[in-house]
Amino acid sequence: MVEYSRQELVWRAGVDRDYVDRLVELGILTPRPGDSFSQGDVRRARWVQSFERAGVPLEGMADAIRDGALSFSYLDATAFDRFAGLSNTTFRELSERRGVAPELLNVVREAFGFAEPLPEDHVREDEMAVIPLIDALLSCGVRPVMIERLLRIYGDSLRRIVETETDWYRTEVELPLLEGGMTEVEMLEAQADLGSRITPLMEPALLAIYRGLQEHSWSKSAVEDVESVLEKAGLYRAVHRPPAVSFLDITGYTRLTEEQGDEAAADLAAKLAALVRRSAQDHGGQPVKWLGDGVMFYFPDPGRCVVAALDMVKGVAANGLPPARVGIHAGPVVFQEGDYFGRTVNIAARIVENARPGEVLVSRDVVEAARDTPVAFTEIGPVELKGVSGSLRLFAANQGI
Repeated sequence: MVEYSRQELVWRAGVDRDYVDRLVELGILTPRPGDSFSQGDVRRARWVQSFERAGVPLEGMADAIRDGALSFSYLDATAFDRFAGLSNTTFRELSERRGVAPELLNVVREAFGFAEPLPEDHVREDEMAVIPLIDALLSCGVRPVMIERLLRIYGDSLRRIVETETDWYRTEVELPLLEGGMTEVEMLEAQADLGSRITPLMEPALLAIYRGLQEHSWSKSAVEDVESVLEKAGLYRAVHRPPAVSFLDITGYTRLTEEQGDEAAADLAAKLAALVRRSAQDHGGQPVKWLGDGVMFYFPDPGRCVVAALDMVKGVAANGLPPARVGIHAGPVVFQEGDYFGRTVNIAARIVENARPGEVLVSRDVVEAARDTPVAFTEIGPVELKGVSGSLRLFAANQGI
């Protein structure tokens, strides 16, 4: 078992020496022989200070611990060993030593979900693990602003995962234990034991999914690179009757999630799936993947894809769901492990971003491939799409007369 001196506890927990003395005096911390402390004591000191800063009275916590109504002993569980302490390096020292701008180091702290540090604040041990990546990116000529963007996306995406895990753990583990007759103290001990068994299994699962998504995204990028090379070399042959890829998005999905929660968003996604799956199948297409706020489809026939999209938009409105919008492009695609890749997919995804609620937007390639379809097309003009070179002629589709 790792043991720390009182002074080591002070800097690892980021608290004052007088504060540690006060916690010992109140019985919140109990030194081991030789005035040593455990990793759990480091967490107790840091967490208790956070509770106090949030308005929970220190003496009240101490009284509750003495009465047996409250306990922080669960912080000794191995599930909490992953939570790092502070290093002995300040942000100023790290910036000067590694040549990393203070503003960039501040984003590291932001990505971890904590407030902006002062130059003399100590860097967390887990934050130090990000520094080699920053060094490597800077040495490769990656702009600091792009590194900041990457770190913020890491933080924002993982924050949602963690918040969902916490909500799930509360409703599926902690509340059932309380409803089963446990006291708060008993529940905290029991959930910590369960968490110590579950948590080591969650990280490999999360990493496996992350790597699978990396393979998916990198493959998509590689396909687009190959297509670009072939096109420039004049070796990219046009398909006589290309398939179509479409994306359907629900307008206001993010706002709905923020206002009504993930449960309401999941209910909306289930209703949407049932509605659009039948429409796609009726017109010879298939859903490829579900994207939270929408769906990607593949259709061998672009004309039938447009008809299906119009039916979907109409059906979504008729069933009281938030308005949908669709973007469609036709062209060669690459199929791999149940998914489709290539420029056609990328352009279709960009087209839907330009569609208004209730609108079906298509490219010129779709119009030309759907000449015999009873659909009317109205050109809205050349449009520059994000990530697509040049402008693209887009058309709004409507039911034909």
